[in-house]
Amino acid sequence: MGKVLGIIGEYNPFHNGHLYHLEQSKKMTGANYTVAIISGNFTERGSTALIDKWSRAEVALKCGIDLVIELPVLYSTSSAENFADGAIKILNSLKVVDYVSFGAETSDIDILTDIADVLHTEPKQFKNILSGELDKGISFPKARENALLTYLNNKKYLNVLSSPNNILGIEYIKALKKYKSRIQPISIARFEAGYNDNFYSGNIASATAIRNIVKNGGFDILKKLLPPPSYDILIRNLKQGNIIPDLSVFEKQIIYNLRKMTISEIAQLPDISEGLEFAIRNSANSCNTLVELLDNIKSKRYTSTRIQRILLYSLLGITKKDMELSKKVVPYVRVLGFNERGKFIISEVAKANPKLEIVTSVKRFSDTTHNKNSLALLNKDIWATDVYSLGFECNSFSNLDFTKKMITL
Repeated sequence: MGKVLGIIGEYNPFHNGHLYHLEQSKKMTGANYTVAIISGNFTERGSTALIDKWSRAEVALKCGIDLVIELPVLYSTSSAENFADGAIKILNSLKVVDYVSFGAETSDIDILTDIADVLHTEPKQFKNILSGELDKGISFPKARENALLTYLNNKKYLNVLSSPNNILGIEYIKALKKYKSRIQPISIARFEAGYNDNFYSGNIASATAIRNIVKNGGFDILKKLLPPPSYDILIRNLKQGNIIPDLSVFEKQIIYNLRKMTISEIAQLPDISEGLEFAIRNSANSCNTLVELLDNIKSKRYTSTRIQRILLYSLLGITKKDMELSKKVVPYVRVLGFNERGKFIISEVAKANPKLEIVTSVKRFSDTTHNKNSLALLNKDIWATDVYSLGFECNSFSNLDFTKKMITL
């Protein structure tokens, strides 16, 4: 069937840098077909998607993707490790994907692979160094970075681990090794704007910068920074009152949830450890905004991103037990949209892996599946969409996973 390229992303929103990455990936791999795994309505840094998952799927299809699959919320809101693990499990389960391409600050796949090898095998010496770093009371990401640099003892790795994109790329490679996947990783150097940059240069800006532009009402510049389909669909959502700029839209619900939760219930939220539940509960009782909450709770050991994820988990009712389930199962393939080439990919996937659960209708799947784990994952996605739609200025309907149709081009 030709070569199949896999891409993992949030497309929050799809901008010119994403288009560059897609075009370069196709050119480098010679791929005939492209599959994208995208986050649903909530994202890896513990925030909201600017526009809903169907709108982002439509943009992706109109910009050159053939098949769009949703990354379930238990993965899309996780740390880089579980985010990458879930996405690679889905791509690997398709049995037709030849490459996975990601954007990073380095295009040197060998450097990323060296680091992934250490994290995958976890040599005793590395684990001892990591333990010593954690004893200093710093956050796990920083402790791991320090331990890797000490263990590898080579300056070429010095700036690699300071970039979120490099870290995600390393986690993708590590997951490929874990599942002994035949999929080949490809790294495309990011073009100009970095992952979390708040500025734009020419016609390129990071997703963070674009979301801030939207939040501050600077829509005139967006035509320059987004491909036409992305701009048009973003403006359509804006006119419909369906833009959700960040998690602060839900700050009162989050504070309310935390105030009514018991200490033991807060302790069962993912990423909670070492008595952090007490700090969260005390802060929730004395804070009125999300910014206050984050400022009160974050510390040298607990990054603001980790805390924000925890706050999101409290909003969505995600527990440690849920996260443990996500690590044990291969998720279903929830199709958000496809074109004619994507339709062909689905038919080939069904032949290559007949036992794979392909979800094209949530209602039909919910009524017919006997897989309790899949149903548990899906119910979390359904609930996440119901919560997300509450952030709309109007038409805040529930059950959109049942009423929204797949995007077909």
